[in-house]
Amino acid sequence: MKKSNIATLLVFLLLIPATLYLGTRLPGRSYYITGTLIIIELMLPFFLAFEGRKPQARELVVIAVMCAIAIAGRVAIPIPNFKATFAIIMLAGIAFGPEAGFMVGAVTAFVSNFFYGHGPFTPWQMMAYGAGGMLSGFLFARGRLPRKPWIMAVFGFLCVILWVGPLLDCSHIFLMLSRISWEAVAATFASGFPVNVSQGVCTVLVMVLFGRPLLEKLDRIQVKYGMMEDENGL
Repeated sequence: MKKSNIATLLVFLLLIPATLYLGTRLPGRSYYITGTLIIIELMLPFFLAFEGRKPQARELVVIAVMCAIAIAGRVAIPIPNFKATFAIIMLAGIAFGPEAGFMVGAVTAFVSNFFYGHGPFTPWQMMAYGAGGMLSGFLFARGRLPRKPWIMAVFGFLCVILWVGPLLDCSHIFLMLSRISWEAVAATFASGFPVNVSQGVCTVLVMVLFGRPLLEKLDRIQVKYGMMEDENGL
């Protein structure tokens, strides 16, 4: 496993949970500090993905464009709980790897909340959105899963309702519940399930309708500019 992949897992499993815990202990609008720390932490595996060579400006611009598209997929669609942003984040992970997917997801959540409003939930959204891009990158990298539209659509639906959605629901559990109990946890996940299904359906539609053409363009960019490749082209 590449060093950047190991670093991504360590950041997701250790650093970000520790940062979220720290954020709950800080007074005031600590979520701005927590969100900024998470972005800084994500930069480590992202830049390690280049394995000994400096990223070029055009490569960073592509990542920034993917963030902008994902943000637009959340902000520009007026239908509540029916956003294209998860599909875009996943496609970034599929095209460029788990490090880029994680970065696009976290930045998308942070920046788009300047439109929706920041709060203690923002760092949790950054973790959950980034987790969707990270998992996509791991599962579709090296041809582990074929990049067929229907496979990406099924994966996207399951990823939202079983992975991203529950991670988002955890923010309510840890931030809003005065006392955590099995009944309260079950009620939280049950109330969030219809929302997750709605988001999953939107993800399916985006994957089926736009997944292949967008991924083809991203693949051409990846091949032309060597996006997220190490110095040996791996």
